[in-house]
Order: sequence, then structure tokens, then C-alpha cells
Amino acid sequence: MFNTILGCLGCSQSGTAGGHFYVLEIELNYFQPLYPFLIGWAAILVSNSFAVIGLVNGLVQLALFALVVCVPIWRTGRMSYVDIGWPWGLVLMALLAFGLSDGYWLRSLVISLLLAGVGLRMGLGALNFWRLGLLKKELPRYQYQRIRWQEEGKHHEGLALQVDAIAQGLANASFLALPIFMLAANPSQQFSLLEVVGLSVSLVALCLESLADVQKVNFLRAMKRQGKYNQVCDVGLWRYCRHPNYFYEWMVWNGMVIAAVPSWLALQGSESLTIWGMLGVGLLFTSKVMYKTLVYTTGAVARAIHACCSTSSATRRLAGSCASSPATSCFAGALRLRRRSP
Repeated sequence: MFNTILGCLGCSQSGTAGGHFYVLEIELNYFQPLYPFLIGWAAILVSNSFAVIGLVNGLVQLALFALVVCVPIWRTGRMSYVDIGWPWGLVLMALLAFGLSDGYWLRSLVISLLLAGVGLRMGLGALNFWRLGLLKKELPRYQYQRIRWQEEGKHHEGLALQVDAIAQGLANASFLALPIFMLAANPSQQFSLLEVVGLSVSLVALCLESLADVQKVNFLRAMKRQGKYNQVCDVGLWRYCRHPNYFYEWMVWNGMVIAAVPSWLALQGSESLTIWGMLGVGLLFTSKVMYKTLVYTTGAVARAIHACCSTSSATRRLAGSCASSPATSCFAGALRLRRRSP
């Protein structure tokens, strides 16, 4: 499970009770989350089509995360600042895609506006959280990370915090940037059927995700007025899907991947077969990265684990169902659970 390099530097020192041995332990397991994103970014950098914008975007994302996420994490020990850095990184990516890409301007504008909408929806909400002082306490989904790190044998929490934060920034520099760059660089002035379908899926999913957030906020406010806490939201879209906001966020990115397929196919003549194939695999990884993040890393399962600490029996029962089958019960499954008093 662990990749550990043990280096022993033996330094015999005369005049003492013996030799002193200094053991240098480097646990590569901490850095494993970074490897896929570094490979994805490297594929972008060696391509003929996206080397420049890929380099600029990557440096911008890393600078943003260093200032907005990594430094606050170092000072406070809380990972919740990722909620500010990640969406505003998408906004910056949208600006770069429109400003630096030389594809058909209308297609570039459409995908840039869509991505900016995704980022602004979450980014403005995160700034409001910060303004209200809600980031002074670690958000539940990031409290779960400590449990995950312990299970993985990661005992240096400070290092694990920084690596996971940097991984989010590298995601913006690699796989999440691929469909955006491909669409923005496509010179064709004709929109294909796949592009129309994919962009429509993304737009509808973004609207439904926003609706789900509004429904949950209204539900929580209503429960607070009634003096009820730890209740399971089962109104509106939440009646049919345990986490509709996560599900529709995933569909936003799936729509972008679908829309980018014609642009990827058009790259075959300008890229070597190896690079073209790597970019195609990376495009598929966009969906996988978002699914894993939204279900297992900071999304559905993380919330389920936190819910197990709730005093509500209904919430604990729901959490158990989610933990046992996160992909169906927690993420996209139709799980109906009536609200019950604690």
C-alpha cells in the first residue's frame, strides 16, 4: 500500500559512543494523488495545439492555489479554502480559453460563458461563506479527509493537506481544462450535433444543480424556523436523488466531454497519433475525475460519513445506505427517506 524509500546516511563519528545513523524517510504515498494530474498536464504541454495556453493556465492555477488555498491551509490547518480556489480557478480558465484560443469566436464564447457560470455559481457562494465566517470551522466533507488519511497511513496531516489542495489545482490545469481548450480551439464555424447535445446537457444540468441548491437552502431555513435540525432533505429534486447537486455537477462536465468529442477528432491531423490518443484518454478522464471527486473524495461518501455522527436516526440510516452503495444510493439513486424527528 505504501511506497516508502528508506535512505540511511551512516556517519561514523570518532570519539563518541558509536556511529550515528540518520534515517531519511520519504513516503511517496503522500504524493500519489498528484501523479495522474501531472501526466495529464504533461500531455497538454507536449501537444502542438495547447502547449502555450496549457502552460499559462497551469501556472495561473498553481499561483492562485498557492495564494488562496495553500497559504491559508498552512496558517489555519483547514482545507475548506479549496472551495474558494477551485471555482475561481474555473473562472480564470474561462477567461484564458476565450482570450488565448484561436478557434471560432462564437464557440469559444459559449464554452467560456458556460464554464464561467459554473465557477461563479460556486465561487460567489464560497466567498459568502467566508464573509459569514463559516470557513472558520472545517466543512464536514473536509473533516472526512482526516479519516481517509488515517486509513491510508498518512500521519503527517500538514503535508496531506497541501498535497490534496495542490491536486485540485492540477486538476484545473489538466483534465478539467481539456474539453474547454478543445472546444475553444476548434476553428469550424459549424456546430455539430454532438456539440449541441453536449452543451445543452451542460446548460440544463447547471440550471438543475442551481435549483437543487436553492431547494436545499429553503428546506434548511424552514427546518431552522421550526427548531428542527439534522433532518433529511426530501423536497423537490432531493426527493428523487440523494445528492442532485453533485449528480448535476457531474452531468455538467459530462456534457462538456460530449461536446468536445468532434473537436478532439479534428485534432488528428495536427497531432501525432500518440499525443492525439493521450488527449482522447484525458478527455475521458475528465468525467472520471469529477465522478471520483463528487462521490468518494469530497462529495457524497464524505457527507455520509459525517452524517453518521448525527443524532438523527433517519440521517444515520441514510448514511449507512450511502456508505454501502455510494454510486447508487448516495449519488444518483432514487432513495426516498421520510423526515423523522431525532
